[in-house]
Amino acid sequence: GGLSGGGATSRLLVDYKEPMRTQILDYLFKPNFGANLQILKVEIGGDSQSTDGTETSHMHSKDDLDVTRGYEWWLMKEAKARNPDIKLYGLPWAFPGWVGNDPTTGVPSGSPFTYPNQTSNYILQWIKGAKNTHGLDIDYIGIWNERSSSASYAQSLRDTFAQNGFGDIKIVAKDGGADICTTLQQDPAYAKTVDIIGLHYPSDYSDYSVCHSLNKP
Repeated sequence: GGLSGGGATSRLLVDYKEPMRTQILDYLFKPNFGANLQILKVEIGGDSQSTDGTETSHMHSKDDLDVTRGYEWWLMKEAKARNPDIKLYGLPWAFPGWVGNDPTTGVPSGSPFTYPNQTSNYILQWIKGAKNTHGLDIDYIGIWNERSSSASYAQSLRDTFAQNGFGDIKIVAKDGGADICTTLQQDPAYAKTVDIIGLHYPSDYSDYSVCHSLNKP
């Protein structure tokens, strides 16, 4: 799989001169050619410096929505143009602060999981933008890159997707350490909402028996 996230890691590509830009895209995404990537993971921009830069959010506030911002849409469309079967995976590295604010009073909580339905709707708007504006079907959604996870938020995502015609989207948790496997093992309801275990930096020398016992990809 390929990764376009962590704050602008592929930001310069869109500005490359031709024919070099097309050649790079071909090497990345054309089937049976070059890297032949099967999955493209992109950052859902959160208006925050997340590694190498800041990716803009599709919603700067709860009353703002613009799904044409940013370059990840362009990259996903270029990937799909070369390989219609490539899988698309959206993952937040950061969230705009307002998703953690009380929906009524606006008082901040400091966490995107305090009001899970509000955060789920934020992600839903990104998915709808991908589908309705850009013609892109998202296959996977992650919780939060290398940060905490939340059972109530995962359930809210699952319910929100099902209620809005996106029930086929797979939820990945948690794009971090293997401790998520123990958490899911101890909470069967949480485990039921998660389709795929997302681990970063797996090692041949670590014990993943708990992860394997969950019978999830």
